[in-house]
Amino acid sequence: MLGKKDWRSFRLYVITGENYHPGRSLTDVMEETLRGGADIVQLRDKNASKADLLEKAKQLRELTARYGVPLIINDHPDIAIAVGADGVHLGQDDMPLAEARRLLGPERIIGISTHNIGQARLAQAEGADYIGVGPVFPTGTKPGRTPVTLSYVSEAAAEIRIPFVAIGGITPDNVDSVLEAGARRICAVSAIVGNADPAGVCRRLLERISRYEAARESSGPAKSCEVTVNGRSVLTDAGTVAELVAQYGLLDRKLVVEWNGAVLARHEWEKTPLENGAVIELVHFVGGG
Repeated sequence: MLGKKDWRSFRLYVITGENYHPGRSLTDVMEETLRGGADIVQLRDKNASKADLLEKAKQLRELTARYGVPLIINDHPDIAIAVGADGVHLGQDDMPLAEARRLLGPERIIGISTHNIGQARLAQAEGADYIGVGPVFPTGTKPGRTPVTLSYVSEAAAEIRIPFVAIGGITPDNVDSVLEAGARRICAVSAIVGNADPAGVCRRLLERISRYEAARESSGPAKSCEVTVNGRSVLTDAGTVAELVAQYGLLDRKLVVEWNGAVLARHEWEKTPLENGAVIELVHFVGGG
């Protein structure tokens, strides 16, 4: 076990999904993700027998230990203990967090899947080490699950103080919108392990995360400004119109932005800095008829 002190700065969390790479071994694919920079690996297999799951856990424990990367086991604290894994990940309908902590002790990591801010608050209050926020977009990993959308990512970024990782349908093509909404850690399954070049996809995702980190650092400390949003005066640390829209959880919605009385084209949102006294109208269109 690597210990909790070694893992909190993770950026890219990869979950196994053998159905996405038929003909390629679990360890070969997951080693490619580690070569690409995966910071945490989770073993998730809802269909395997307990014996098969234990064998896979042993293989991944040996692999992740060579790379110094934490191994998380989905659903099964007993298997995590048996192979010396670093922790477990639990869903909303799995073992209660308090019971998992009793079995695992204080040093192992416990992550909890959450689908709304209420679940996130509860997981944080009960002592979860991190939470999953998702599914952000539709995903085959969670068929039938309604996406939480980018609005929940923004809520978690504004309020939750333990690490959270955005998950669900995230790819190199849409990851920017997730980062703009406030995510600092990304999880992917099919986009990585289902690709012919898992290491390359990992590097592309990490490159996007690094760009956002560099942009935040270069901008220096956040400066608050007072603006009027939909007739109400608010104090915000958003630097641009796009960041303000993200704070309201509306980046993925059909939205018209009026900036000081004029409609602001969507491609201008990121380029338009907020300034004291600005008057902004966020007009959200809801489908129907």
